[in-house]
Amino acid sequence: MVIDLEDAVAPADKERARENLIAWLTPARAVILRINGVETPWFAEDLALCARPGVAGVMIPKAEQPEALAAVTRAGARFLLPLIESAAGFASLGALAAVPGVSCMAFGSIDFQVDLGMRDALEEELLPFRTQLVLASRLGGIGAPIDGVSAAIDDEARLRDDVLHARRLGFGGKLCIHPRQVPTVNQLFAPSAEELTWARRVLAAAFASGGAAIAVDGKMVDKPVLLRAEAILRETT
Repeated sequence: MVIDLEDAVAPADKERARENLIAWLTPARAVILRINGVETPWFAEDLALCARPGVAGVMIPKAEQPEALAAVTRAGARFLLPLIESAAGFASLGALAAVPGVSCMAFGSIDFQVDLGMRDALEEELLPFRTQLVLASRLGGIGAPIDGVSAAIDDEARLRDDVLHARRLGFGGKLCIHPRQVPTVNQLFAPSAEELTWARRVLAAAFASGGAAIAVDGKMVDKPVLLRAEAILRETT
């Protein structure tokens, strides 16, 4: 769960929201804390929350400067999730991924479109940026990135399409704008029953072959296929 002190809280309510969070936090329900950006007057006070029990990680909005992420690490954050929401942040993907403590990056796709002057961008317009984010994460040796939200709360078909598209591209998760989206996102990012069955059959056939060439479902099984089967099964552990 992400507790948002940034966009979800009006400027006049920032202090009260921070006080309410301090009273509510407990190690029994660890959360990700989305703090205010480094350029805001609330950033310094938000940093004091990063090491509190119950804050499992910190999401940094409009991440653009490695130095800002390093400041969050020094404040005691356990791991960081930079939110890529601007052209400047996108241009710094490699440097942001290299900051110690960064677990994975997230795509703030709606703010990103605004920053670039894109209007009603569809999958094809954002495809180059999504693939570059996946690539930069892999090259940086961090976890697969988290895709941005699907803004239509009641459009289940669109949500499913968005999740499956992100999963095909190599994203490891998706931000949810409403709690009712969580079950669908979790279900579709988890391996399906068909994928698990296929993975077990591939590994069983490989074991039985004793190292000889094999085929499953009429398709040759080589090392990349074996690695994919192993990766699917690891997702269930």
